[in-house]
Amino acid sequence: MKKSRVMWLVMALLLFFGVSTGSFATTAQAQEGKTYQIATDITFAPFEFQNSKGQFVGIDMDLMAAIAKDQNFSYEIKPLGFNAAVQALQSNQVDGVIAGMSITDERKQTFDFSKPYFDSGVVMAVKQDNDTVKTYEDLRGKRVAVKTGTEGYTFADSIKDKYGFTMVPFDDSSQMYDDVKTGNSVACFDDYPVLAYGVTQNTGLKLVTEKEPGGSYGFAVSKGQNQELLQKFNAGLANLRSNGEYDKILEKYLGKDGKGVVTEKLSRWELIQQSFPYLVNGLLKTLLYTIVSLFFAFILGLIFGFMKVSHNRILRGIATVFVDVFRGVPLLVLAFFIYFGIPGALGFTMPLFVASILALSLNAGAYVTEIIRGGIQSIDRGQMEAARSLGLPYRTAMIKIIIPQAVKLMIPSFINQLVITLKDTSILSAIGLVELTQSGKIVIARTLDSFTIWLMVALMYLIVITILTKISNHIERKVSNG
Repeated sequence: MKKSRVMWLVMALLLFFGVSTGSFATTAQAQEGKTYQIATDITFAPFEFQNSKGQFVGIDMDLMAAIAKDQNFSYEIKPLGFNAAVQALQSNQVDGVIAGMSITDERKQTFDFSKPYFDSGVVMAVKQDNDTVKTYEDLRGKRVAVKTGTEGYTFADSIKDKYGFTMVPFDDSSQMYDDVKTGNSVACFDDYPVLAYGVTQNTGLKLVTEKEPGGSYGFAVSKGQNQELLQKFNAGLANLRSNGEYDKILEKYLGKDGKGVVTEKLSRWELIQQSFPYLVNGLLKTLLYTIVSLFFAFILGLIFGFMKVSHNRILRGIATVFVDVFRGVPLLVLAFFIYFGIPGALGFTMPLFVASILALSLNAGAYVTEIIRGGIQSIDRGQMEAARSLGLPYRTAMIKIIIPQAVKLMIPSFINQLVITLKDTSILSAIGLVELTQSGKIVIARTLDSFTIWLMVALMYLIVITILTKISNHIERKVSNG
């Protein structure tokens, strides 16, 4: 009865969190037809970010909502991050991408783009109190921070040899800004509207160059696919330009001068109060992913663990291959392969939640297999021989004599695996999984206060892991004394 209740509880949690973490539906609903899955990067203010109420806002988000309303179609936003969003579109996991994506000849070979909806440019920024770096020539022999996939990256790459500087790539704008503020890099290049907006939000940086000509942003779909969606986007964009709604959206985030709207900076205490509920929600999701993945990992561990100590050579071989493969492949690579590689090759879509649990379970399952194998083989062989000499069948001897002793030896390793898997959930933020680490990134993209938010995230991890370790140690003592 208790096992049944536990299973029902796990299923209920899966349903609740699976819905809440999968995607975010817009308010624009179509009367008929499909709901389009649109990927984005919500750490790219002022084009897309999440406000204090958890709503997706920014130029791209407001444009998408207005176009969907104008053209009467529905869509769901998938907050994956830029690199993950592009890979999701390539593997047909989503129908389109809107993420400040520059239209380039190289990308046109893989994607079809809408009419340009924003003309960008590139500028360079340095730390606010830096008066020595004013031109590109001042970068010689120094490090420069850039964000992958942006016009800023492309421009910096085109001039790095001429001016003799080294590029340091980052996935998030906030990380790039922090690298400059801490002095690791002397400057950064970024798309003009993004960097200008960041300066108005008290990033501690200042612009030191004029805007270089840049590319244009476009809405992207896979080559030859979702042409109807592309046509709707173009038609809606044309209507927004003609009725003035487009200009209102730009002015809302960039101001009349195009340099961004200055907002009042929150005090540290106000920021903590505002961010705490959102981070707690991320922590709860982290715990859910950990519990569910370990549940399946232990099932896999039991199966392959007993196969590894089996007398059957074939079973031992299969278990060995399982351990070698999923312990040898880094978790991040495994997650990319499961979420992007397999669906792209076989032509189907896989929910992010399912892909994340599968990656965590397979990775942890390989380690649990070795824990179980090591625990069983650590028991003296003489005990099994004694049990068999007394007439006990192999299975009975294993269940009654060997396993109870082995479990006591396995508990510390199980505790360690629990902690490792909990921390490993943060790796999956790279494919867009919104857990505690990704929640921190999203808040920082809006507030640009890395110190406060990362301190809160670190403390949350520390408190939870400490509590789990204490509970596990108590269980270990009870089992050992029992």
